[in-house]
Order: sequence, then C-alpha cells, then structure tokens
Amino acid sequence: MVKTPYKVLVVDDSSIIRQAIIDILESSEALKVVGEAANGHETLTKIPKLKPDIITLDIVMPKMDGLTALKHIMIFHPTPTIILSSFIQDGTPITFDALRYGAIDFINKPSNLGELSLKDNSLEVQKEQIIKKICLAAKVRSTALQYIRLKPNQKTTPLKKRGCNNLVVFGVGEGGYGSLLKIVPKLKVNNSTAFIIIFYDTAAHINGFIRYLNHFSAVNVQPAINNALLEVGSCYISTGEEYVTVHGEKGRLTTYVSPAPFSSRRGSIDMLMFSVAENLDRDSLGVILSGAGTDGAEGLEEIVRVGGGAIIQSPVSCLYNNMALYALNLCEAEVVVADREIATEINNFLTYSVN
Repeated sequence: MVKTPYKVLVVDDSSIIRQAIIDILESSEALKVVGEAANGHETLTKIPKLKPDIITLDIVMPKMDGLTALKHIMIFHPTPTIILSSFIQDGTPITFDALRYGAIDFINKPSNLGELSLKDNSLEVQKEQIIKKICLAAKVRSTALQYIRLKPNQKTTPLKKRGCNNLVVFGVGEGGYGSLLKIVPKLKVNNSTAFIIIFYDTAAHINGFIRYLNHFSAVNVQPAINNALLEVGSCYISTGEEYVTVHGEKGRLTTYVSPAPFSSRRGSIDMLMFSVAENLDRDSLGVILSGAGTDGAEGLEEIVRVGGGAIIQSPVSCLYNNMALYALNLCEAEVVVADREIATEINNFLTYSVN
C-alpha cells in the first residue's frame, strides 16, 4: 500500500525561490506541493481551500510578513509550519519569536537556493535536511500547536541567594525550542527548587535562547558554569557538548561542568540525571522532551528508581519523538502529556513535594 504524501503549501515572495523549494520537496515521494503563495495574506486565503499538512513560510514578505501570518495561522487554521528563511540567523530574537508564535522549527534558507540546480552537490545536505524536517513536522498533530502569549518578566522581587533542596532536570534535543518556550516561562519560583536543562543544539543558538527565555521567565535563566552553587529560582542551561553533574549535599549542591569526551554519542542527559538521582533521590524530577536518539531514558529510569518523579512529553506532540518513545519503553513515567501541560505538572509536583 502506497502511503499518501504530505501536502505542502510553499510561501515565499520570490517566484524563483518558490520554484526551487518546490523542486526540492517534490524530489521526495513523501511530499506533494499542493499550492504556493507570495505573501501572508495570500497564504491565509489558500489554507482553507488547500488544507495542507505542512507549510513552509518565509519571514520577510510584502503585504503581510511571515510572523503576522504565523499568528493568524495558529489562531484560525492551526497547521504545522516550518520557517524557511534567509533572515533566520544563530540566536536572533526573531528566530525565537517565530517559534513562540507557533512555528515548529526553522531552516536557514541557502542564499544561493534560487541559482543552483537540484543536482548541485553543494546543496544536497541542505536539501536532505529540509525534506527531513518538513516530513517530521507534518506528523505533529494540530492540537499540539500553540501561539504562545508571553509577557516580559521584570523580576521585581530579587531572590535571596540560597542553595536548592529540590532539582528539576530536563533532557531536550531537536524540536525542543517550542516546548521549552511553553514550559520555562510558566515555571513558578519557590524557596527550594532549581532547574537544569541539557539541550542538544549549537552554543550560538542556545546562548541567544538563554537571553530570550530569561526575558519572559520568573526564574533566572543562565548558562551552567563549573563549580557554581545551584540557587533556588534559577534555571541553568547547557549544551550536549558538555557533561554537567551535581555534587554535594542538599542546600549546598554545586555543578561540575566539563567538555563531553564523546559528545556525538549523546550521554550528557543520562550523566546529569544519574548524578541528580544519587544526590537528591525523591527530591528530584526528571523531564524528557522532544529529541532524537535515546539519551535520558536510563537516567530517568534511575530517578524513578530512587523515588523521584518523571514527566515525558507525549510523543505525538514532539517533532522528534525518539527520546520520548525510548524513555516510555524503559520506565514508567507518572505523567505523559503534551508540552503545553508540562509546566502545570511540574508546578503541581513541586507544590506537594517541597519540604
């Protein structure tokens, strides 16, 4: 039985670029371009008629730009959308704005896309990435999409510097930006808890994301650094290129951060969770979000074994569901929910578990 290809709507103000994108997508049997649009306004008129499974959307366009169109798409016609734009750069706020408005992921459009033929070897890797991301995004259910309304957090009440007694640790990879935007700004500050996130992406992206998240969050979002006291009300983020472990006693827990010797093998999440389970047992909560690979499953299993809590993002709401599926197969999580519900579950867990 032949699987029905995913229907794609291609949006770009350049007819040359649109055709180049169409050529790339239709080189895959998994995708079928059912329409194209030159601006946001035209996009909104075509979605109800074409009912695409996935939209590729440029940012800078006349009449209605991509971000404005994205807001309308998520409110009136929730459809998985990938930002495909040359305007996307490492760690820029507009990238994260697009994800906050509901985009599933972003792809940096090759600058010479409209000039090179489909057979040009210099574009082959990028073409494969475009096809892969679009196929994955098309599988995400529309119920998992959300226009995230956030307000800047002024952090008007400074926290007293004190060590934490509870830790919430996250493992996240590809497709995790949108999930973290739905979670971290909603985390409540208490007098006992700190948060640590291992995020598999480049340092350039993550450093910009740390600043962006901190702008909207009650917790203090900052990079994880070596030999730092884990303070209540703080959220520490590190890339998978580092090993972060926790040492010491409750109230005086510190981090040890070192380069991961084999970062391509992806063991940073497990490493962190094993150290958290050893030092905090039932006062720990592990969270697995969207991501490729299997890292985090064994560490989460250990947190559960010592009496801590476990939350896994429901696989149908993940862009990459490998990490979530593997964790589900290995351990019994108390909670399996879409990313939009995870902050509530974390806050509830902490309400009943904080000493």
